[in-house]
Amino acid sequence: MTFVLGVVLFAVGIGISIALHEAGHLGSAKAFGMKVRRYFIGFGPTLFSFRRGETEYGLKLIPAGGFCDIAGMTALEELSDPDDRRRAFIRFPAWQRVVVLSAGALTHFVLGVVLIYAMAVSTGLPNLNPAPTPAVVSAVSPCIAMRTDGSCQPGSPAPARDAGLQPGDRVLAVAGTPVRDFDDLVAAIHSRSGPTEVRFQREGQQRTVVIDVARVPISALGGKGDEVVGAIGVSPPRQPAVTPRYGPVDAVGKTVSFTGTMFANTWQGVKQFPQRVPALLDRIAGQDRPDTPFSVVGASVLGGDAAGFGAWWFFLFLLVAMNLFLGVFNLLPLLPLDGGHIAVNVYEAIRNAIRRATGRANGPPVDYNRLMPLTYAVVLVFIGVSLLTITADIVNPIRLHR
Repeated sequence: MTFVLGVVLFAVGIGISIALHEAGHLGSAKAFGMKVRRYFIGFGPTLFSFRRGETEYGLKLIPAGGFCDIAGMTALEELSDPDDRRRAFIRFPAWQRVVVLSAGALTHFVLGVVLIYAMAVSTGLPNLNPAPTPAVVSAVSPCIAMRTDGSCQPGSPAPARDAGLQPGDRVLAVAGTPVRDFDDLVAAIHSRSGPTEVRFQREGQQRTVVIDVARVPISALGGKGDEVVGAIGVSPPRQPAVTPRYGPVDAVGKTVSFTGTMFANTWQGVKQFPQRVPALLDRIAGQDRPDTPFSVVGASVLGGDAAGFGAWWFFLFLLVAMNLFLGVFNLLPLLPLDGGHIAVNVYEAIRNAIRRATGRANGPPVDYNRLMPLTYAVVLVFIGVSLLTITADIVNPIRLHR
């Protein structure tokens, strides 16, 4: 039941984000005096609408986005109403047009920052850049290969336990090679087999034991594939998933630094997006590929998992990540995205400034007809990727595990 509640709450959160995106266009356009004829959430048949002043507000059947209809967005639009012509978008200064076009993405950024601050003072912030896990033994397994019920498989060895390693021991070296962190320890043990000298520290004193490293399939250790590696049966200390909560004042600085890290990670994700798309076919075929893109459907499933596990910090973190991604993605200079319209308007402003500086009149508005083939191509790519992503999220969703 909590899972279903989480899915619904996350979907509502995304819906609110979309509504605020369009409200950003709406509010900035009205502030400059542009004529906003319609403000709708969703597409398709209208479920209900009402008119307040000159603007019709409403909700449509398909909850996939929304739109804010501003009169005269391009020179292609024929305006018969004199008031539409007088207050058309294209008649306003270029900087005002750019502000209106950017306002949708900016609302995503503002919402993301507000959510990050809320996390800082309530749930704590995710540890995005954890320090290396120290090579400290947190648990010694009674055997290497265990059944799903937690019991040992017959004949499974327990090298670390038999050699006398205990929780709290810090491993210093394996076969004479120094170990800096737990990753070094794993790499060193994976490459060994048979009796291996291990030096460790216990209660301030250094000791040495010989551990009979077993060779087991990596799948027995929770990995993937048929590779056979060395194993001794120890577990690393658990790193905290989130930082402690901050006070209202300290949370401000942490929000700023965390937001910067999130923007950097989001931009890296946007740049890597194209190369991750082909892996969606692997996920559709049943492979476990958590590195693939996911849609709002997949994000809602993860939100439901987070709610089911009580991991509300992850629920909020997903909302932040989705908002920052949507904001950055919308600013890409591709039509029909907001960034594509911004690029056209900036081009017109620069071109006209150059023409005025050389004693010539402003040039005509950009002919969007010439850009339509590229726009259609971008739309087709977006539709194709969306269908692949949604399909993968339905047939093989990425799930959150404890």
